[in-house]
Amino acid sequence: MIDHTLKQAALDYHRKLPAGKIKVAATKPMLTQRDLALAYSPGVAHACDAIVADPNEASRLTARGNLVGVVTNGTAVLGLGDIGPLAGKPVMEGKGVLFQKFAGIDVFDIEISERDPDKLVEIIASLEPTFGGINLEDIKAPECFIVERKLRERMKIPVFHDDQHGTAIIVGAAVVNALNVVGKDIGSVRIAHTGAGAAGIACLDMLVGLGAKPENILAFDRDGVIHSGRSDLDPDKQRYARDTAARTLAEIVAGADVFLGLSVGGILKAEMVATMAVRPVILALANPDPEILPEDARAVRPECIIATGRSDYPNQVNNALCFPYIFRGALDVGATGIDESMKRACVYAIAELARKEASDLGGAYGGESPKFGPDYLIPRPFDPRLLVALAPAVAQAAMDSGLALRPILDMDAYREKLGQFVYRTGLVMKPIFERARANVQRVAFAEGEQEVVLHAVQTLVDESIARPILIGRPAVIEARIAKLGLRLRAGVDFDLTNVDSDARFDDYWQHYLRLNERKGITPSAAKNLLRSRPTLIAAVMVERGEADALICGLVGRYQKKLGYLKSVFAFDEGVRSVAAMTMVVNSKGAWFFLDTHCQIDPSAEQIAEATQQACIRLRLFGIVPKVALLSHSNFGSHDDAGAAKMRRARELLVAADPKLEVEGEMQADTAWNEDLRERIFPHGMLKGRANLFVMPNLSAANIAYNITRVMTDGVAIGPILMGLARPGHILTPVSTVRRVVNMTAIAAVEAQIRKREG
Repeated sequence: MIDHTLKQAALDYHRKLPAGKIKVAATKPMLTQRDLALAYSPGVAHACDAIVADPNEASRLTARGNLVGVVTNGTAVLGLGDIGPLAGKPVMEGKGVLFQKFAGIDVFDIEISERDPDKLVEIIASLEPTFGGINLEDIKAPECFIVERKLRERMKIPVFHDDQHGTAIIVGAAVVNALNVVGKDIGSVRIAHTGAGAAGIACLDMLVGLGAKPENILAFDRDGVIHSGRSDLDPDKQRYARDTAARTLAEIVAGADVFLGLSVGGILKAEMVATMAVRPVILALANPDPEILPEDARAVRPECIIATGRSDYPNQVNNALCFPYIFRGALDVGATGIDESMKRACVYAIAELARKEASDLGGAYGGESPKFGPDYLIPRPFDPRLLVALAPAVAQAAMDSGLALRPILDMDAYREKLGQFVYRTGLVMKPIFERARANVQRVAFAEGEQEVVLHAVQTLVDESIARPILIGRPAVIEARIAKLGLRLRAGVDFDLTNVDSDARFDDYWQHYLRLNERKGITPSAAKNLLRSRPTLIAAVMVERGEADALICGLVGRYQKKLGYLKSVFAFDEGVRSVAAMTMVVNSKGAWFFLDTHCQIDPSAEQIAEATQQACIRLRLFGIVPKVALLSHSNFGSHDDAGAAKMRRARELLVAADPKLEVEGEMQADTAWNEDLRERIFPHGMLKGRANLFVMPNLSAANIAYNITRVMTDGVAIGPILMGLARPGHILTPVSTVRRVVNMTAIAAVEAQIRKREG
C-alpha cells in the first residue's frame, strides 16, 4: 500500500532546488590570482610531478584518498528490482549522502548502462585512478559475484558489494550476539536459510567464517531446497548443496537453531517456527514485509529471538551500521582491498558495541539507554559510537593483514579525530529523537491552529516522538487538517483543548489567579487572560500535570510569551533569571549561541549562570562544552566595561567548575582558530575549536546566530529556553516545520529528565 503523503513529500524533497541530494564543492580558496596559480597553472604541475614520482602521493595531493565511487547498473535496485541505471540514480545519491553524513567520505555516484558483467568490469576497472574505493550497489545475482570477484583481482583499491557484504556483516554481528544470549555455540547450531541470492550467500559465507559448520547449513531458493542432486546451481550455490532428502522449507526449518531469511514476506509460517529448536534465533530480513512478523513468531515460540529489516521492530538489520565505517577505516590506512579479516573485525566490533554498558552512550540517551539482550542485539543506526568503534577495528585488521599502504601510527589519536567528527554532522538531533520515542511525553501546542504546527504534529505522530495536545478551536483545526491533506484524527493521534468551551476553564483561571493574585491580577483579569491567551492555557496545563511540556511562539512577540511563562512557572532551583540558547547546525558542525532572546544586557553573574545552564544542555546532545566568552577584546587588550564583564564571567565559571573548558574574553576568530589562540594566549583552558559562543548582550548573540545560519545555509534549532522549572520553549513566527519538530523532541526529553529527577 502506497503512502501518498510520503510519496509527495519525497518528490518535493528531491525537486527542491538544487535538484537531487548532492553537489561538488571546492575545498580550497579561489579568491586571488595567487590562489589560481596554486590550484591550476602553473602550480598544479608540481602536484602532478610528485604523483609521477610516487603514486601514493595522489592520496595526499588530491581528493582520491577520501573519494568512493558508488557504482550500479540498476539491475536490482532496493526493493524495486530491475529499473535501470537512470531510475536508480536517486538511490545512489542517497548512498552518497549516508557516506558523507556517517563517515565524512565523499562520493561520486556512477550509473552505468551495461548489463554484460565482463564489460561492466572493464568500465569500472578503468576508473581506478579516480577513486580510493569502489562500492558496488544494486547489481543482480549472479552477475554481482562475477563483477566483484574480477574487480578485486584487478584493482588495488577496496571493492565492496554492500548488498552482499554489508548485510553479511550486520547479520554476523546479530547472530554472534543472539547466540550469546541463548547460550549456544556457533560451531554446533543448525541453520536454515531461504533466499540464496547475493546477500544470502554472502551471509552464509560470513557465518562459516565466524565458525558455523557448512554441513549444518541447509538452504532454500525459489526452486526449492539446494541439494546435491540439482543441476541448475551456480558455483556459489553449489557450495551449500547438501546430500539431503529434505525438499521443503518446513523440512529444513524443523529442528533448526537459526533461521536466516532474505527472501519474501510471509514465507515462514508459525507452524514451522513451532518445530524449531529450543530458544530459536530468527532473522526475517525480507523488506518491507519480513518472512514472519515478530508477533506471529512469538505467539508460538515466546522465547524466540527475532530480528527484521524494519525500523518499527527491535533488532533492525540495517546496512548503514557498517558500510560507511568499513570504508572509513580502509581509506584511512590506504588499504589495497577489503579482505575477510577486515569484515570479521567489523562484525566483532559491532557485536561488542551492543554489549557495552549503556553509560558508553553518553548523555544523549540518558536513562533510556538500550540494554543488551533479546531486543537489543545490534546497535541502533544512529549510535554515535559506531564510527569510533568500527573504523579503527577495520584499519587495524588491514594493517595486520598487510593491506595498509599508510599504517596509522597512533591509534588513540586516530580515535580522537574520529570522535571529533561525529558531531560535525546534521545528525546531532538523532539521539534526542531516539530518547523522545523511548518514553513518549505529552506536549501542548499553544498555537494549535497554525498550519506549521499541524504539519509538524503529523511528523511527530508518524515518528512517535510526542503525544500532541492542540489548543485551539476544534472546527478550525479540523478544517485546516482537511485543507492540508493530513491524516490526523482528534482523540486518536492528538488531544484537543477547546479554547472556547473546555470544561476545565474555571479550574485553569482559578489556578492562574492563585499564582498571581499578589501581582496585581484580579479574578476578572485572570478569566480574560486565560480566555484569550493560549500560551497561558498551555502553561497552566503543564503546571497542573495535564501536559508534560509546551511549545509556543509561532504567533506574537517573544518577550510577551516569556512573561506569560514566568507568571506560571517558578525558576529552576538556584537560578535567578532565564536565558535562551540557539543552535545552528551547518556543514561544519553544531554551534551554540547565548543569549539570543532573553537578557538584553546581562551582568557577569547572569552570563555565568546562563552559561552553566547551557553546558547542561550541550551534554544532553552528548557534546563536551567548549566555551568562548566573546568580546571585541582579546585577553585584556581592552579595558572597557564590556570586556571586564566577560572577564568577570570567566572567573565565576572557573570558580564554579574548574574543569570546564572556558576562555575569554576573546574575539570570535580567536575562539574559532586554535592556532591563532595559541600564538596570542598559549596557556588557556580551552582546547580545540569553541562550540558554545557566549555573547556580551542580546543584540550580539541574535545577530551572530542569524548571520551564521543564513551565510552557511545552516539550520537553527531553538531558542532553547533555560532557567524555568517546567519544560517550555518559545519559538518565533518564522519557525519552520523542522524547527517545531526538533524543539518538541528537546522539550519531551527535558520532561523525561525532570520526571526522573523529581
